[in-house]
Amino acid sequence: MSKKIYPAIVGFVLAIAVSSAAGQRPATPTTQQPAAPQAGAQIPDSKIALIYSDDFRDTKTGIARYKALMNGLTAEFAKPQQELNQMAQRIQQLQDELTKLQSGAVPVAPEQIRAKSDQLDQLKKDYQRRGEDGQAAYKKRHDEVMTPLNDDINKALAGYAKAHGITVIIDGSQVPMIYVDDKVDITRAFINEFNSKNPPPPATATRP
Repeated sequence: MSKKIYPAIVGFVLAIAVSSAAGQRPATPTTQQPAAPQAGAQIPDSKIALIYSDDFRDTKTGIARYKALMNGLTAEFAKPQQELNQMAQRIQQLQDELTKLQSGAVPVAPEQIRAKSDQLDQLKKDYQRRGEDGQAAYKKRHDEVMTPLNDDINKALAGYAKAHGITVIIDGSQVPMIYVDDKVDITRAFINEFNSKNPPPPATATRP
């Protein structure tokens, strides 16, 4: 597989607990013992469900809006990626030419070899700079188009949980699982519901 200049897409970061809190359980103060439950206090009736957020990004069975946005990003950055690929080919060509000159098979003036080497070094620097600029531009644009989708997914998960009496949702893509009953996995049901309520935007993502 050829090396890509642009980084892989950033994965979704989903809240483990469906609540208005930040998703972290408050720590028990070390200076106090936990209060004993009051007489007659009821134990909360909790219902835990599991999702695999990696499945959201499946191009065939995942969230349709995600696929459409990624297709748009690919189209938007196709030209700079093509230019980088052409620079990489030119670097390889110059490297081959320099290697041939340095082999001594044909008498060549040292100045010619030095000029070719300088040309190669400069092209490598330009390639690295443009690659870094491309990565930064891609990440910025990726965040611009994906952050609203991530927010919508989190809101939809919270709504799904409330509608089905779920108190906690654990992301199995982030937390190692030893054993899980298939009945608690809501990934497919949630994706189907989200797609039905949130149709994908136009396939090409364009700059505002």
